Amino acid sequence: MDVAFRRAVAEARRRGDLYFAGLLPEDRILEAFGRARWFWQGWIYSPAVTLWVFLAQCLSADHSCREAVAQLIAWRLSRGLKRCSADTGAYCTARERIPAEASLQLARETGRTVDEQAPSEWRWLGRRVLDVDGSTITMPDTPENQAAYPQVPGQRPGCGFPIARIVVVFSLAVGTVLDAAIGKYQGKQTGENSLFRTLHGLLRERDVVLADRYFSGWFDLALLQQRGVDSVVHKHQLRATDFRTGRRLGPGDHLVRWSKPPRPDWMSPEQYASLPDQLTLREVRVVVRQKGFRTKELVVITTLLDAESYPAAEIAALYRRRWQAELHLRSLKIVLQMDHLRCKTPHRVRNEFYMHLVAYNLIRQLLSVAACRAGVEPWTVSFKGTLQT
Repeated sequence: MDVAFRRAVAEARRRGDLYFAGLLPEDRILEAFGRARWFWQGWIYSPAVTLWVFLAQCLSADHSCREAVAQLIAWRLSRGLKRCSADTGAYCTARERIPAEASLQLARETGRTVDEQAPSEWRWLGRRVLDVDGSTITMPDTPENQAAYPQVPGQRPGCGFPIARIVVVFSLAVGTVLDAAIGKYQGKQTGENSLFRTLHGLLRERDVVLADRYFSGWFDLALLQQRGVDSVVHKHQLRATDFRTGRRLGPGDHLVRWSKPPRPDWMSPEQYASLPDQLTLREVRVVVRQKGFRTKELVVITTLLDAESYPAAEIAALYRRRWQAELHLRSLKIVLQMDHLRCKTPHRVRNEFYMHLVAYNLIRQLLSVAACRAGVEPWTVSFKGTLQT
């Protein structure tokens, strides 16, 4: 578990008021709301206050609306403002009006701002690395949620929760969420790689995508390469590996060619024709040693073909850092308790998901600032201190 993140969350919870009001200025919230802010009515629950209370609710241990409103009251009294009602009805009504697009934009903007401000030495060989991973989340068993995110087909009705698949793209440098997607758990085009394709607009030329075997398909690699994006992914276990073939670059390191498979149903003929007939890929053997566990060997596929600029040892070291995405997801699902959401309609579920990402990014922002001051990288910082607002 990310100890620094856990400490930062514990410190935030001890505050007992709107902790994120000092981290997410009102002008950034209004910018995300766009024209929707002009249709907002409410003396107490303005767009900014509603978002701050929602973030406090995502941060709190019990995630209740009552606790969130109590934190708003404490925040108002600490600033000499009149106490508001403890009734949660007005807050719930205001939260319902939050556009999901605004919540997602805030999640993207808070994550990318921290990533762009990262020192250059935090980059991998000068490249921006995107750590991609997927998971699932559940939600209350309501007819609306079941319709949008059906429970696992093997479960009897009434015996399971609606379930959604999520894919999250993290910055390897600072650990923030750069983008995310949520969709059904099962059905056509609901896999992790399919969800990730909807996020390709995030990618910039010379980015490096770091991912597990679910993202190692021929078309996934080709589409990224077409954008000028390189990949470092775990090779799928169904593909054979023979380091005696291909062009040898070193021990456990060679170049191979993969021919283009038949066109899949989800791809248009035009897009299929735009891809090359073959991909030249590099296979690197990676040895993973972990104290208390058996040594494992796996093969990594990459489009970084230059062995001088990207030695096999650097490729192996980079892939070993892929586990950070799993730790970040664990921090979201366990520390921030995002594994089971509380909202009873799909619109609110999506907003709750995005708000957890915003809260996570703002805490990562604190850790990044602390790391810069200490002259260390974010995942090694020991967070101790209180936010002054």
